[in-house]
Amino acid sequence: MRILRTDEARFAGLADYPFEPRYLDVGPGLRMHYVDEGKATGHPIVMLHGEPSWSYLYRHMIPRIAEAGHRVLAPDLIGFGKSDKPVDIADYSYENHLLWLERWLEALDLRHITLVCQNWGSLLGLRLVAKHPHRFERIIVGNGTLPTGEESVPAVFTVWKAFARYSPWFPISRIIQLGTARTLTRAELDAYEAPFPTAMYKAGARAFPRLVPIAPADPASLANRAAWEILRKWKKPFITCFSSGDPIHHGGDRYLQRHIPGAHGQPHITLRGGHFLQEDSPEDFARVIIDACKHELAA
Repeated sequence: MRILRTDEARFAGLADYPFEPRYLDVGPGLRMHYVDEGKATGHPIVMLHGEPSWSYLYRHMIPRIAEAGHRVLAPDLIGFGKSDKPVDIADYSYENHLLWLERWLEALDLRHITLVCQNWGSLLGLRLVAKHPHRFERIIVGNGTLPTGEESVPAVFTVWKAFARYSPWFPISRIIQLGTARTLTRAELDAYEAPFPTAMYKAGARAFPRLVPIAPADPASLANRAAWEILRKWKKPFITCFSSGDPIHHGGDRYLQRHIPGAHGQPHITLRGGHFLQEDSPEDFARVIIDACKHELAA
């Protein structure tokens, strides 16, 4: 496996991202970066980003939640952010991403986890919950789901998948902006470009759309259906926090609420914004998490 590592200098002075970098090897010569802020003895809140962002997406939420007394961890998926980036797109399989995250989770021996996930963070995070349910106390999903290939596919996703695969131009910051209702600053756009100095570093970002199971025979469909069997019995808290302007996951929150027992009676909410609700409603999203976990501080 040929691996690239983004020069740390490209991340110097990022706007609103003062967090100390932490690293963990999740494979031979393969290093994963993560943020770990707040109370070290607190129950962990793990925040998983999606496509094509990185932990920078949570920069406005991490301090608020940490200041409320919680431990907040936000890893960069392999291929993104400060984590290492295999060059070959074939190295980015659904199972490899799960394996890398699982090694990170087990190396830190995280327990009593509150999972916060969005986009591909949900495709990976919900699979991790199904495999290690004893490690998780609650789930908060924003604009995400766990597809099995049996659902209808929005036309916008079909276009996105083709673009990621065939377009010679793959502008990361422009993609983030298209999924964000507010106008990002030049510094913010530059921060989203920072992990990718050349096109060779973007294999992971290009790979994700083709890994989403859109037919029952797709490689991940069977495993995702098996994970749903666990989720349909999940009775711990499950909260949806979707946004009003996401063209891909619109309505998906109602499906989750109907099919996961732990969602019954929870304070589900719809926030204003686009696909990247962490950019459009970070304070409100953070408040949902803080309120959901407040009883742990009193314990």
